[in-house]
This record gives sequence, structure tokens and C-alpha cells, in this order.
Amino acid sequence: MKPNLSILLIVILFFLSQQTFSQNKTVTDSDIKLVAKEIMNSGITCALITVDKDGAPRARTMDPFSVGDDFIVWLGTNSQSRKVQQIKDNPRVTLYYLNKESSGYVVIDGVASLVNDQKSKDAYWKESWKSFYSETRENYLLIKVTPNWMEILSPPNMIFNDPITWQPPIIVFDSID
Repeated sequence: MKPNLSILLIVILFFLSQQTFSQNKTVTDSDIKLVAKEIMNSGITCALITVDKDGAPRARTMDPFSVGDDFIVWLGTNSQSRKVQQIKDNPRVTLYYLNKESSGYVVIDGVASLVNDQKSKDAYWKESWKSFYSETRENYLLIKVTPNWMEILSPPNMIFNDPITWQPPIIVFDSID
């Protein structure tokens, strides 16, 4: 009698998922944060998702600065862009970072604020952006995203989602004032 290949595959996947779930229990919040920073800082871009006046999500590719231990994300934009008004109307945003080589990702749920002081703008500037902004950089504005929570998936680092609900590990941040 020939074994049914699909049943064998289902059994193997079940045991692998159980092993994966048990491996998640040994991963600490510190481990998760370290891997999240690696994913966030290794990519060139991320997606910023805002909500428009009709309540529809709007995603766009952004060129973020490296993230530090506080996971505050800084982004530059044109002060006349649609996202600026969307953030004024609803500061709750989502950032999505993808590491396509490892099928890993980080999602940040946070609150965006618009920063227009010259000292901050000088600190968060990339020379590669010169052609996007006027010579005086008057239309250059910063977006500061303060995280509420973050979720992460990184199979190479043994950070997996729940095998039943597919919920990835979540880190909740203390409110930053």
C-alpha cells in the first residue's frame, strides 16, 4: 500500500509547527528587539501607512533613518505632501519593514508628529535628497514616529508566528512623553 503524500506532508508540517511554537518560548523581548533593529536598519526603505480624509489607508515608500534603542523612527518629506495633511488629521500610522531575503518583517504601530525645527532638520538630512528639495530646504519637513507596539517575524532568527492564529510576537512600548 502506497502512503498518501498529502497526509504525510500534513503530519510533517504539524510537527514542525509545534517545534516552531516551542522555540518561540525561548526568545526574549531583548532578542526580538535586537532582530527588529537589524531588519529595520538593513533595509533601504519602509512603507508608511496613513489614513486619508475618507478613512482609506494610504501607503507609500519612505527612506527612513536608522532606528535606535527607543525605536523612534525619523522620516523626511515634502511639507506640501498629502501625508502631512493626513498626519495632521490622524497621527496614528503604521510602518512596515520587509527583509525579503529572510521572509522577515517588522510592523510598527505608532503616533506621528511633524517636526520643523532647523536643528532637527539638520540632524536628519541625507545629501542624496538634495535634488528632491529646494536649495533652502524650506519645503523639507520631518516625521517622527513614536511606537506604541511592534510585531516581528524572522524565521532565520527563530522568531515565528503562532502556528494556529499566525499572530507574530508583539512588543508593547511604554508611552514616551
